[in-house]
Amino acid sequence: MAIKVTGCIVTYNNMRTIGNAVDSLLKYTACDFHLYAVDNGSTDGTVAFLKENYPQIELIETGKNLGFGAGHNYIADSLDSDYHVIINPDITIRDDVISNMASYLEEHPEVGMLSPEIRFPSGNPQILGKRNPRPYYLVASRMRGKDPGKILSRYAMLDCDLTQIQEIENATGCFMFIRTKLFKELGGFDSRYFMYFEDCDLTRKVNKVSKVLYYPFATVYHEWGRESKKNFKLKKIQIESMFKYYAKWGIK
Repeated sequence: MAIKVTGCIVTYNNMRTIGNAVDSLLKYTACDFHLYAVDNGSTDGTVAFLKENYPQIELIETGKNLGFGAGHNYIADSLDSDYHVIINPDITIRDDVISNMASYLEEHPEVGMLSPEIRFPSGNPQILGKRNPRPYYLVASRMRGKDPGKILSRYAMLDCDLTQIQEIENATGCFMFIRTKLFKELGGFDSRYFMYFEDCDLTRKVNKVSKVLYYPFATVYHEWGRESKKNFKLKKIQIESMFKYYAKWGIK
């Protein structure tokens, strides 16, 4: 029986990047793959663009901005796949990472979720947290320069051999490959987070019942604008989510 994979991109005014994301996913994915786009009330023409150019994907309009996690949860009950992929609208792929990661999970039933290697479109690696987001890690991340420094390097597990598969505490939400049944059993994302930290929260929930692995043999490319550093409203949302996360999980 063929492996079935679903993917979901939640969009909110992502007209600039969404076409590249969808094009690459449809071009390179060879397995049985069904892609959803959940639009959170875009006003920049995203919906019309998707309807006109991508009739093969399933477009869902929520009519309002539900946030990242709630947007992904919106289609959870409809999923009938073996595996599900959470995908940012600024992600692209350059080979069949979907089939690759599905095959790995088929062979490793003890693993619940995979996080791939993530690079900038230039090919440079992105330094992303892989350990639980303790406050001093977040401060180091906010103040990063060209040199990540000792604290941020530890947060991103640069002190480990990242050419090898290994367990991680934290997977970034820009691309998460999870067993569909597990995603449903865990209730998807905690929708109390409008945006930010919902990926940290989901990773912890998966790690309580299964394993989350960093899987460097699949690479995705992430534009990663780090909008919260530029936008005060987003920075405020990020801080609110941080407090919700620590209230739920504690600082440890």
